[in-house]
Amino acid sequence: MDTKTLIAAYYDAFNAGRTDDMLDLLHDEVEHHVNEGGIRKGKALFADFNRHMTESYKENLTDMVIFANEAGDRAAAEFVVNGTYLKTDEGLPEAKGQTYRLPAGSFFTIRDGKIARVTTYYNLADWTRQVSQ
Repeated sequence: MDTKTLIAAYYDAFNAGRTDDMLDLLHDEVEHHVNEGGIRKGKALFADFNRHMTESYKENLTDMVIFANEAGDRAAAEFVVNGTYLKTDEGLPEAKGQTYRLPAGSFFTIRDGKIARVTTYYNLADWTRQVSQ
């Protein structure tokens, strides 16, 4: 599958809540660079992150635009996160079912036809403002 199709499949699985399908698209040595956080290495830590996110947030990504370089080894996606804050995440405001809408973007490295790096950015201060109202 070409790079844009790979990234689209990754986000289609995300929006459908099929996190196991997301894992199938990842390289075994995937590096997940978290917004304002550390780097998680490997599918097991990525799966742990997905479980935590599914408990704490319900999100749907819209307005997706996917870019890829000619070599197909790097890609980016820009989108809007439409979410509901379900369960209080440690160190963040209390969850009360607040909704939020937030622009975000991700960058990818592709190796052996799989996603080998995911780096996601969004404005945490904007998210915090939205869920604190």
